[in-house]
Amino acid sequence: MPENSDPTGRTPETHVIDFRAAEQLLAARDPRGAVKLLDGVIAAHPENTAARLLRARAFFAAAQLRPAELEFSIVLEREPDNAFAHFALARTYERQARPEEAKRHFRLAAALDPNPQYLKAARFDS
Repeated sequence: MPENSDPTGRTPETHVIDFRAAEQLLAARDPRGAVKLLDGVIAAHPENTAARLLRARAFFAAAQLRPAELEFSIVLEREPDNAFAHFALARTYERQARPEEAKRHFRLAAALDPNPQYLKAARFDS
């Protein structure tokens, strides 16, 4: 087996190609295809936060809310100051009818980044 490959014979280069292809699939509204590609990337590189964040977005787009919640939570364990991950986790909670958990993460996102979308969702005035 060549050096720098995983047990499936994939190389770091093919994982990068798979990651980029998954980005394209998500942009083309094929989140399930993106998840399939990212599963292999994450199996080989479980520490890769960018791949986990992309997979979380794909799960969310596919309305697979529990897996999305898990992936966003893993990202936030590693990067607690990731405003986008807080915002996306809040949206995930919102879609699961968990408003208190959503509110907390909307507010964390807005506190970390004054993005107008985050500030509006945080509803600090209410």
